[in-house]
Amino acid sequence: MRIPLSWLREYAAVPADATAEDVMAELVKVGLEEEDVHRPTDELTGPIVVGQVLSIVKEPQSNGKTINWCEVRVVPEGAEQTLAGDGIDPSGVQGIVCGAHNFVEGDKVVVTLPGAVLPGDFRISPRKTYGHVSAGMIASVRELGIGEDHDGILVLSTLGLDPDVGTDALELLGLYDQAAEINVTPDRGYCFSIRGAAREYAHATGTAFTDPADAVVVPPAAPGGYPVRLEDTAPVYGTPGCDRFVARTVRGVDPTRPTPPWMSARLRLAGIRSISLVVDISNYVMLELGQPLHFYDLDTLSGDIVVRRAAAGETLRTLDDKVRTLDAEDLLITDASGPIGIAGVMGGASTEVSAGTDNVLIEAAHFDAVSIGRSRRRHRLPSEASKRFERGVDWTVADIAAQRAVDLLIELAGGTVDDAVTDVGQAPEPRVIELAADFPARLIGREFTDEQIRGTLTDLGATVEEMDGGYRVTAPSWRSDLETREDLTEEIIRLVGYDTIPSSLPVAPPGRGLTRVQQQRRRLLNALAAAGLTEVLSYPFVSEASNSVFGTPDEGAPPASVKLANPLSAELGFLRRSILPGLVELAKRNHSRGFRDLALFEAGSVFLPDGGTLGSESIPPLGIKPDDAVLDGLHSGIPDQPLVVAALFTGHETAPSAGVIPRAWDWADAVDVVQLMAQVTGVDVVVRQGNHQAFHPGRTAEFSLRSGEVLGYAGELHPKLIAAQDLPARTVALEITVDLLFEAAADVIVARSLSTYPPATQDVALVVDSAVVAGDVLETLREGAGELLEDVSLFDVYIGQGIPEGRKSLAFALRFRAPDRTLTADEASAARDAAVALAAERHAAVQR
Repeated sequence: MRIPLSWLREYAAVPADATAEDVMAELVKVGLEEEDVHRPTDELTGPIVVGQVLSIVKEPQSNGKTINWCEVRVVPEGAEQTLAGDGIDPSGVQGIVCGAHNFVEGDKVVVTLPGAVLPGDFRISPRKTYGHVSAGMIASVRELGIGEDHDGILVLSTLGLDPDVGTDALELLGLYDQAAEINVTPDRGYCFSIRGAAREYAHATGTAFTDPADAVVVPPAAPGGYPVRLEDTAPVYGTPGCDRFVARTVRGVDPTRPTPPWMSARLRLAGIRSISLVVDISNYVMLELGQPLHFYDLDTLSGDIVVRRAAAGETLRTLDDKVRTLDAEDLLITDASGPIGIAGVMGGASTEVSAGTDNVLIEAAHFDAVSIGRSRRRHRLPSEASKRFERGVDWTVADIAAQRAVDLLIELAGGTVDDAVTDVGQAPEPRVIELAADFPARLIGREFTDEQIRGTLTDLGATVEEMDGGYRVTAPSWRSDLETREDLTEEIIRLVGYDTIPSSLPVAPPGRGLTRVQQQRRRLLNALAAAGLTEVLSYPFVSEASNSVFGTPDEGAPPASVKLANPLSAELGFLRRSILPGLVELAKRNHSRGFRDLALFEAGSVFLPDGGTLGSESIPPLGIKPDDAVLDGLHSGIPDQPLVVAALFTGHETAPSAGVIPRAWDWADAVDVVQLMAQVTGVDVVVRQGNHQAFHPGRTAEFSLRSGEVLGYAGELHPKLIAAQDLPARTVALEITVDLLFEAAADVIVARSLSTYPPATQDVALVVDSAVVAGDVLETLREGAGELLEDVSLFDVYIGQGIPEGRKSLAFALRFRAPDRTLTADEASAARDAAVALAAERHAAVQR
């Protein structure tokens, strides 16, 4: 809603020096949103004055065009020219070349003198053209930015104006005005009017408000007005489509009279194009009072006006010259000829007011907001009228708006009004709301005095009566949004000021901070991020095929999965059993955008149903408290949801650069990340060769606890899977159930003390059967070496010359250290021999 300040000042105490920015700053205080400032003088600066054409010499040109060489007086005769500068004649008579031909000698026009700037940064200066020096320009409305007419220049007599020569044209045309544009929320429809905006400005500033409706004198209604019947007897949306219809008749109007400049300037600044005097009056009253009007050419009406719903097959040619097929839910204005308008949206072309109209019928009606809103959307026909009706219009202002239009038609169009008035319909019951005296304080969190509550509600226009323990409030007719005590409380604090609400922080309940699992989770995720991995989030919705491949290590029948009742798409109809499908999709998306060196990880829940899952048939009925057996059944239907961490690696560990050859990620990196997770949680894990259908058969590690529970897998993804998913070769991944890690972790992780004594290192190579798992041999060496062994690691696996067929050589590095002395070579060798002996006993290992 654009609010011209000159118009606002008529009804609110806006300071004379206030700008549009100042007005918006005040309106923001009461919950309205600022949008923009409209100021014609930002693009239009003077000297721009009224001039009188003294002479016109027509000069045909070789190009077939005839130009006018004009002498134009720009100061009163006998007066001195006060302007100075290049191209300004001290005599006050300017020579100007003009190509328009819609003016004659003696006409008063708008002259832009050298130094003026027109919209589009068009600067006026003396220019030599057609053999003359043209010192200025005679302007059209289009060049002034106040209209679209480009058939000729602006002749002021066509506007009913006869100003003195030299008058400031910007002031004459109302171009020094400015408008503040606000965004009106759907519940504040009354602000789509100067009346509503002025009331809000008065609320914001605590100044006086003059209701424009009070200035309109509505005479007593006389019977015999144009017949109108309301026949929406079966309301579609719960309320009658039209509950008031006021009609007034004005005869003998002259629609060809010009719209006064003050009115066209205000309409233009408010964002509405000036069309004709009669139409402009209709729009002016709508903007002023918020009541949309419709004017009919009385002589084109036939029979009674009937407000009813559309019948099947009815059509209507609307004012935009389009034939529209009507819906049975559309509310129509009809006469004996059929539909003549879609109520509250747009009128019909058959009864349109034109230049030949003599008699006008004014419609000021009140329509149901829902009905108008749906018709507007159904026909994709937004209008200024529907914008107001679908947000709620004041029922009581219909007769006032009609009278205001009558007064303007008489004053400006020369009409006479019939005494007879049509006013049919039934007033809605006023909305009465009970408000406990302490309710605003309980809801807002600050105390309100009786004066604040009464004063703000009275300022809104409500009627406030005392009742036992509170107030009985009758909402004003223009506030259809006030329905509950919460609505009233919101209005109280809105007008008192949101800034008066005290700011207080809640007191944290006593506790010990993060739980043990929360601490472990935070430590683990921080460690992964610090190791260079990037945390991501993916959707938990996957396909059944993804759950079959990633959700279980063994091929075969699809594992049990939770099926969604209302999936986002048919392809993503299940909850995930693994996080890896989501990481695969994220990796593919990144690759398509050129990001190929990735190290992604995600922590989240997976869904592992065991037996039946919860379905709609299991939900108990509403209104009945379920017993323990029902609750147990509900809980048993919820799938297990362990916390899982998964990671995916593609490309290289580092980006290529000068002197750096990037290393590609491999299966060992995935194993190292799992080892890091175990180290951070303080859990000793067992690593052995594993087998998972989504991973490479020979490059997969299985991780488990000492107790034997499998934690997860790490390694290269299966080549067939990589090809099917269009991933880079040797893509590496891991997935670990970290809930099991947290359960096995100690409450306190104690760092191992560092010995100051030197280590003793020894290597050993053992030949074992090819089927023996290297991890099992490593654990045996660890056990056999005893307490002196600090660390053991596998550094080579050899199969080839010198090793019998079916056998392999495993080379281990052993590091021994004592906490209280320096080990001798014999002590280290004895511990090594004990480890080798136990390996020979358990795995038939032979030392090379």
